[in-house]
Amino acid sequence: MTRIAVDISLYPLDAGYVPPIKEFIARLNRHDGLHVVTNAFSTQVAGEHDRVFEVLAQETRQSFARGGRAVFVMKVLGGEPASDEDAFGG
Repeated sequence: MTRIAVDISLYPLDAGYVPPIKEFIARLNRHDGLHVVTNAFSTQVAGEHDRVFEVLAQETRQSFARGGRAVFVMKVLGGEPASDEDAFGG
């Protein structure tokens, strides 16, 4: 099983940007098999490769379907973090 971590930020391109971000994060947290950590700048999603991308495909599609324009910025890290660090070393 290949594990990954994805650092993802959502930038809705309209004035009411906070609710879509909070909704996206809430939807991510409803999925089994993922470890989701949110900070002020981004959300980290860790888990099995296929599961992470399955969920991201579903939830980014849902965000785009809600209307308006938005940008997702993602960084993908492969492999397990060391026991004394989080997925992105911070």
